[in-house]
Amino acid sequence: MNICIINGSPRRNGNTAEVLKPFCARLLELGTELDEIFLMDYTVSPCLGCYTCQNIQDKYGCVQQDDAWKVWNRAGRADLLVLATPIYSWYCTSHMKALLDRHYGLNKYYGTAEGQLIPKLRVALLTTHGYKADYANDPFETGIQRLCRHCHWDYLGLYSVRDIDGLPDMQTPEAIEGAEKFAEELMEKMNVSRETF
Repeated sequence: MNICIINGSPRRNGNTAEVLKPFCARLLELGTELDEIFLMDYTVSPCLGCYTCQNIQDKYGCVQQDDAWKVWNRAGRADLLVLATPIYSWYCTSHMKALLDRHYGLNKYYGTAEGQLIPKLRVALLTTHGYKADYANDPFETGIQRLCRHCHWDYLGLYSVRDIDGLPDMQTPEAIEGAEKFAEELMEKMNVSRETF
């Protein structure tokens, strides 16, 4: 089973990366293959809203020659995509938001082209945040749930850790055990849905 993890944090060794450590370690123990993408290593520009991609059949079709398709193509080959991000202003980071907006070329709904480039994908979230979990995560989680419905993808859930004192909050036994348990829960959900997906 292949899992693609996109880390949208601007900090390579920040809170999000710290929570990913036990999460990824447990996934590897469970026999998965990981494809980890640190989004800051790629250039993904904001969507221009030009609709060019909607008239190009069987290709991503974006006029911008950056790394958006490269990232989406890797994500689309996975059995599960995990979007990992700190929550800034009740949503993901600007780099991840740009990538999410650029999903547009994957779905040919609004022009002469038809079909989907990634017709099936399972998606989960891992976040770090300052406010209490529901208050911090609800807008982003709702947005991803709606994106999944739009793309006909399966949404599998969220794990988050609150940041009060920085990295030490990500290293508590509770945070580590929670990340490991979330990895286990995702694998259980993947195994249950495998026959019907």
